[in-house]
Amino acid sequence: MALTCFLFACGPTHFATYDIGLKEVERPADAKERYGKPKIIRFKDEGKTKYSFEDGLIKIVWLPTSSQFDFVLTNKTSHSVKINWDEAVYVDQSGRSKRVIHSGVKYVDRNSPQPPTVIVRGATISDMVFPADNIYYVSGQYGGWREDPLFPSYGMGAEEVDQKASGLVGKNVQVLLPIKIEDVVNEYIFTFSIDGYEIK
Repeated sequence: MALTCFLFACGPTHFATYDIGLKEVERPADAKERYGKPKIIRFKDEGKTKYSFEDGLIKIVWLPTSSQFDFVLTNKTSHSVKINWDEAVYVDQSGRSKRVIHSGVKYVDRNSPQPPTVIVRGATISDMVFPADNIYYVSGQYGGWREDPLFPSYGMGAEEVDQKASGLVGKNVQVLLPIKIEDVVNEYIFTFSIDGYEIK
């Protein structure tokens, strides 16, 4: 899923790209004893900045952008694990908690129950998270499904975009992924910081 292109067809001349970093990861209280010391690594991959988190249960690589948060998740355990999507949450920069959708969910079903994703032992999946509240339908001849970006990113002038983007620097957003293994739900809360932006 990508930011709806109709927004740019209207003629905005400037847009902001954000530097979004993985700041910290909260795990269950006993996670250190059960899953070992966590590691967060920032690295470049094909010119894109990504963040890797790893413990004894999972390895996840995040690519956060202003349109969605992509990730690649590896199950490091000897059991199948599940992501319970109906319990997953995105917390925006204003602290509002939102239901999320992921790859393969039709927009019309954005508020319907979502089956969990099962990851067998040693396997890897590629997916993304996006708040369901940011999806809406426009009726009429040029209507259709639309997505609002996660952060204000476009405008008719550089000053307008700068004013929107500058107010976000230093703010945090969060993604809660409930990962179930052997009937135990482990809530991972990934906190991302908006560290800067660039106007193009």
